[in-house]
Amino acid sequence: MIMPVPALSACARMAALATALATTLAATLALAGCASMAPPYAPPPLPVAAQYPEADPAGAHAADIAWQAYFADARLQALIAQALASNRDIRIAALRVEEARAAYGIQRAEQFPTIALGASGSRARVPGDLSVTGRPMTSAQYQTGLNVSAWELDFWGRVRSLKDSALQTLLASDEARRAVGVALVAQVANGYLGLRELDERVALARATVDSRAESLRIFTRRFEVGSISKLDLTQVETLLSQALSLSAQLEQARAAQAHALAQLVGGPVDLTPVAGEVRRFDDASVLQPLHAGLPSALLAQRPDLVAAEHQLRAAQANIGAARAAFFPTISLTAAYGTASAELSGLFDSSSGAWNFAPRLVLPIFDAGRIRANMDLAEVRREVAVANYEKSVQGAFREVADALSNRRWLALQVDIGKTTLAAQSERARLAKLRYDNGAAPYLEVLDAQRDLLTVEQQLVQTRRALLSSQVSLYAALGGGVLANTSATSTAASTH
Repeated sequence: MIMPVPALSACARMAALATALATTLAATLALAGCASMAPPYAPPPLPVAAQYPEADPAGAHAADIAWQAYFADARLQALIAQALASNRDIRIAALRVEEARAAYGIQRAEQFPTIALGASGSRARVPGDLSVTGRPMTSAQYQTGLNVSAWELDFWGRVRSLKDSALQTLLASDEARRAVGVALVAQVANGYLGLRELDERVALARATVDSRAESLRIFTRRFEVGSISKLDLTQVETLLSQALSLSAQLEQARAAQAHALAQLVGGPVDLTPVAGEVRRFDDASVLQPLHAGLPSALLAQRPDLVAAEHQLRAAQANIGAARAAFFPTISLTAAYGTASAELSGLFDSSSGAWNFAPRLVLPIFDAGRIRANMDLAEVRREVAVANYEKSVQGAFREVADALSNRRWLALQVDIGKTTLAAQSERARLAKLRYDNGAAPYLEVLDAQRDLLTVEQQLVQTRRALLSSQVSLYAALGGGVLANTSATSTAASTH
C-alpha cells in the first residue's frame, strides 16, 4: 500500500523531472528550426501590358465598394445576402478552408516534440533450462514517466518549410473561398438582371398581345360589315399569333431563369413580379460608375490572383523541404521517470530512470530518390509560376473585355433608342396610310413586326450593358467577402 507522504514526494519529483525535461527541450527548440533552405520569394513580372486597351473613365475603385453599396436594388441585395448564406458552393469553399486549417495545424505540430505521460508493467517467467542459474525465474518491471518519441530536430528547416507550405495552402484556400463569393455575387446579380429583362420583355409582349387582340376585334367587325377583305383579317390574325407565340416563349424563358436564380440563392425564394415593379432601369439608376485603374492593382484586388500567389509560395517552400532532405536527419527519443521491479517501489527515492537516444541518418544511396524529389519540387514551382501568370493574363482579359463591352454596348443602347423612335414613327405612319387607303395592310404588318423586334432588342441590349458593369465589378475584385478568421488565425500562429 502506497503511503500518502511518499506519494506526495513522488509527485514533487515528477514535477521537477517535467521541468527539467521542458528546459532541455526548450533549449533544443531554440537551436533547431532556425534555418530555412527555401529559395527567396520573388513575384514573377506581369505578363500583360501596363494599361488596359480601352479608355477608362473616372469612377470609384471596385475594391472600395461593397456589394451592398454597388447594387442599389433592395430585392437584389436580399437575394445576394441569401445566396452568400445558403449557396452550396460557398459552403463547400468554407469547408475547404477548415480542411486546410486542420492540415496546417497537423504540419505545424511537427515542429514540436510530442510529450506523453506513460506507465507500463510486465511480469515474465523464465524456465530453468533457459535461466542462467539453472532454476526457474520470475521477473517483473514497472515504470512511469514522460516520453518523447522520435522528435526530429529541424536543423535544416525541412519541417519548417513543410509548415510554411501548409500555411500558404491555407491562405490560398481562404482566398479561393473569397473568389467563390465574388463569382457568386456576380452570378446572382446577372441572374436577377436577366429575370428583370424577361419581366420587361414579357410586359411588352403582353401589351402587344392586348393591342393586337383589340385590333383583331375591330377588324373582325369590319370584315363582318364588308369594309375589309379576308386577307386583311388574316394578316391581323397573323400579327396576334406571332405576339402570342413570343409571349409564351418569354414566359418559358422567365420560368427557367427563375429556377436557375433560386438554385444560386440556395433555397426557396419568391421571384414572382411585384405589382408595379416591371419598369425600365439602366446603369445610371442601378450601378455606380467604376474606375479600372492599372493591371498591377489587380494583384491585390482579385482573390483568385492572391490565391495563385499563395500557391506559388507554397511550391517555393516545398523546394526548401526537398533541399533539406540532402542533409542528415537528427531525431531524438527520450524518457524521464521512475522504474522498479516492484509496484510498491515505483516511487522510492532511488527509482529514478531515464534514457536518451539521439539518432542521426545520413542518406548515402537511395537510387536517386532525393534528387528526383528535388526535381519534382522545382517542376511544381514552375507549374505554379505558369498558373499564376495564366491567372494574371485571364484577369487582364476579363477586365479588358468588360471595359470594351461597356463602351460598345452603351453605343448600341443609344443606337437602339434612336432606332426605336424611328420604328415607332414608321408604324404610326403605316397605320395612318392604311386608314387613308394609301397603303395595303401588309405595310402595317411589317412595321408592327419590326417595332416589336426593336423593342425586344433594346431591352436585351440594356440588360447586356448592365451585365458588362457587373462583370467589370467582379473582374476588378469588387464584392470581395470580408476575411474570416482563417488569415488572422494563421498569421497569429505562424
